[in-house]
Amino acid sequence: MADKLTLDIVTPYGHVFTEEVDEIIASGSEGEFGVLPDHVPFLTTMKIGLLTYKNGTDMGRFFVNRGYAEVGPDKVTILADSAEKSEEIDVERAMEAMKRAEERLKKKEEIDEARAASSLKRAVMRVQAAEKHQAR
Repeated sequence: MADKLTLDIVTPYGHVFTEEVDEIIASGSEGEFGVLPDHVPFLTTMKIGLLTYKNGTDMGRFFVNRGYAEVGPDKVTILADSAEKSEEIDVERAMEAMKRAEERLKKKEEIDEARAASSLKRAVMRVQAAEKHQAR
């Protein structure tokens, strides 16, 4: 029986994070899922959302922009379009992106509505990840 999980987060831009952790909570396309050591293996798609990990009493968060999660008994690999650690998120930039996306959606003229909604979701999740980090 494993005591810890290895969490690996990889994007097309490179390796983002590796750490031994106690627990992982992530945003799967079918809903949130949690992983503890000795979890049954599975593969799932991920939606725009937050990934939280716990290591003892310490918690960490990432904003994850879609991807895949491969879960094994002692390792979770996240392959994401992009991922940012909550404390590294530029909140001001995320807030500006959120305002731009909201304005585009209000106009509803000559826009790709799905793209604008996705931009808004990414900006909101980035802001939430950063705010949760600052609240600790």
